Amino acid sequence: MSDPVSSASVGRFLTLADTAQILNLSLVAALDLVRTGELPAIRVGATGAWRVERVVLESYIEAKYEEARRLSLWEQSDFANIPELSAGKILRPNAAGGSGPDDDDPGGDTPSP
Repeated sequence: MSDPVSSASVGRFLTLADTAQILNLSLVAALDLVRTGELPAIRVGATGAWRVERVVLESYIEAKYEEARRLSLWEQSDFANIPELSAGKILRPNAAGGSGPDDDDPGGDTPSP
């Protein structure tokens, strides 16, 4: 199986159409990645056509693989079982059987001893 856009067949910069083809995205989706800054690109020429540097695209793909790997590890870890996080505090069931804020929360409904 050959690479659809090998480094020998293209130059340093890719068009958005080439980028979209490599990522198997629509042209609009590739443009959204560039406009939001998720995928760094430059504008060149009188028309201001977007160009993505080939090594930047390769780095972006590698970063996405790393992000997916870390997310998978996180989901497999014990921390994924934490029920809820709210303002930095873990919400735990209170003695009455319901779920409420921690005892040190001044705005909570839990009575003080």
